[in-house]
This record gives sequence, C-alpha cells and structure tokens, in this order.
Amino acid sequence: MNNNPTIIPYSDILNQQVLQVWEESVLATHHFLSTEDFNEIKGMVSAINFNEFTVFCSTDNNQVTGFIGVADKKIEMLFVAPVYFGKGLGKALLLFAINQLHATRVDVNEQNESAVKFYKKHGFKTNERTEKDDQGRNYPLLRMKL
Repeated sequence: MNNNPTIIPYSDILNQQVLQVWEESVLATHHFLSTEDFNEIKGMVSAINFNEFTVFCSTDNNQVTGFIGVADKKIEMLFVAPVYFGKGLGKALLLFAINQLHATRVDVNEQNESAVKFYKKHGFKTNERTEKDDQGRNYPLLRMKL
C-alpha cells in the first residue's frame, strides 16, 4: 500500500464494493455486536443512498479498499478492508476528510477500542458519552471532536 492512495468520489457503480468493505470491516472490528444486531444494521446500511453524504473511496487497481462519508462536518462512516488494516489507509482517509471536507466531529462505538484509540491519536477528544447508540441499542457512543 503506498502512502498516497487513490481517493475518488463515490458513485453508484461502487455500491457493491463499498457494502463488501463495510461488512468485512465490521466483522473484523465490531465483535461486540450480536448477530441479530449485525444483520439488522447490515440491512440499514445496504439501504443507504450514499449520494446523500459526501463519500469518497480509496481504491487500488479499481477495487474499493476503504471509504469515508461526511455530513455537516461530521464523519458518519469510515471503513477499511481488513487486508489494509495498519497500512495507513484509515489515516489517509481521515486526513482527507479533515483537510478537504473540513470534518471536525465523529461518533465512535465505545466498545470499538481500536477506533477510539485511532481517533484519539489523530487529535479527537471525547466531549460526550451516550448509553445507547442512535438507534437505541445498548452500544454506548463517544461523541468526539477535533
């Protein structure tokens, strides 16, 4: 993985690859999710119109390797294919969102310790904690700001 991945705007032709990256990434990082909740969330994610967000995808040989979505200066989604974990791709997408899309906020599942650590390492600080996620499930969120 080079340090300057190709980052392109999302288009519907990439939808299936984006959903595949989402699923692989969540299965590798969100061990705290019950199977039932995972399947419910997967259904919600597959129904998302990614054109309603500012979404950019990292690619390698025309394959989506990760993606980031921002709305109102808030990172709504950042997922990387597990094969690219630890190779700087998440950082590249995060810096793109901060520098190009002016993102300053993110909500993170408290139980996703590697993501919490990742955002803290890049200057985000927790300014609020919720007991439940935005769908009312028992997964506390950390609302973080740069």
